[in-house]
Amino acid sequence: MPVERILVGEIGRPHGVRGLVRIQSFTAEPADIAAYGPLSDEGGGKHYALQWLGGGLARIEGVNDRDAAAKLTGTRLYVARDRLPPPEEEEFYLADLIGLAARDAEGREMGRVAAVEDFGAGTILTLRDEQGRETLLPFTRAVVPVVDVAGGFVTVQPPEAVVVPPGEGDAEPEAALPEPVRPLPRRQDAPRRTGPRGVRGGAA
Repeated sequence: MPVERILVGEIGRPHGVRGLVRIQSFTAEPADIAAYGPLSDEGGGKHYALQWLGGGLARIEGVNDRDAAAKLTGTRLYVARDRLPPPEEEEFYLADLIGLAARDAEGREMGRVAAVEDFGAGTILTLRDEQGRETLLPFTRAVVPVVDVAGGFVTVQPPEAVVVPPGEGDAEPEAALPEPVRPLPRRQDAPRRTGPRGVRGGAA
């Protein structure tokens, strides 16, 4: 069942003394984060109206000094899913991929998608099997040829998969999947379309 809210950004450190903040925007175009109206916090109880200033900076309505801005550092910003456009071909909302079963070409389950990260060298899927072992895979068409959100699975064809075993003294893995905090772009090797684009990803 699709999540009701999508993570579209996060408030960063204050900038200057007049309440400006840095914003990590998870929308396809960073400025689009301010186009969806007031955004809610993680609990849904507070709302923030942004004015995008460019260069990763924004003004938040009602925040006029550095101290008030500093209190918001780390606040995640969400928008109702029904206010977002459906993802284009080869685009996926991160919230819809976390938890999908990962199968090989023969249909054998290899685990589930536990996380999606981008450390600067491209998007990486983390698969976790029943024993808690993790496999890191590049999110490319060659390695992940099928993404079937409706069917609840992805098909993967690992090259030389990197397995990260639990280290000595590590705590046992949690039964629940960790909450994702990063956006998911299209596959690294997929062609990009031109023209305006909506939110590229995010997690609830």
